[in-house]
Amino acid sequence: MTPFTLHAPAKLNLSLRVLAKRDDGFHEIDTVMVKLPLLADCLHFAPAATFAFACDDPSVPGDEENLVVKAVRAYEAAANISCRCSLSLEKKIPHGAGLAGGSSDAAATLLGLERMHEGALGPEKLAAVAAGLGSDIAFFLTPGAARCSGRGEIVEPIPAPPGLPVLLMKPAFGVPTPDAYQRWQGSVELPGIRYGAQDVGSLSLVNDLERPVFEKFRFLAELKQWLLIRKEAVAALLCGSGSCVFAVLRHPADAQALASAVRFELDPGIWSWAGTTEGTE
Repeated sequence: MTPFTLHAPAKLNLSLRVLAKRDDGFHEIDTVMVKLPLLADCLHFAPAATFAFACDDPSVPGDEENLVVKAVRAYEAAANISCRCSLSLEKKIPHGAGLAGGSSDAAATLLGLERMHEGALGPEKLAAVAAGLGSDIAFFLTPGAARCSGRGEIVEPIPAPPGLPVLLMKPAFGVPTPDAYQRWQGSVELPGIRYGAQDVGSLSLVNDLERPVFEKFRFLAELKQWLLIRKEAVAALLCGSGSCVFAVLRHPADAQALASAVRFELDPGIWSWAGTTEGTE
């Protein structure tokens, strides 16, 4: 085996509708997702006598709780194969941001193992393994944009929406995804916060998880509203379950200047990333 590297991109939910609580404890959703090809973790595969995993981010679990390790174990069980390789993960996507970094890492793991073992499972079985690991993982097995339903595991590829210039901003804290969904049904809107759909060209940006997340983490509501009144921003929205918020920028807005203003006025330690959504790559 020759060592190789796969990139695991972040995602943005351009729309996220929560429809109902399911009998299995998950929620029925309808979401349109795109990848951020320039914001990606790197997963390095190398031959080894036994399986080994390491990550350069000490805040990410490096044991059997990591989705990369879970993906390896699930692949081994499905293919009846012992994976003899070393996986090294370089984290670029912040943890607990709603950008699905862990899910993307797991998908890259499955794709890398399938490459190593010459397609031992095939696309259908690989997708089934992905769906068993987590709701967003199957999305990352496919190229481009998709509309996802069910609990997120039903993936329908769609034409890539027009590329958008975006600025992502995340405070130091994260939001656990299960907590956001558990609070969805009984949550209420905060006064003075815009929750309705925002039209950007042919797109309608909306996120039903803003209600439970903003109710508990009010700084994120403040950050969204602050972005919405800036002349540089066309729209602003919570990323998935948060805690990242993204703004769609007007041309030719200076993303770095806007990020600096957020640090000066709201949070000096906030993380930021500026780039484009898939569609212009």
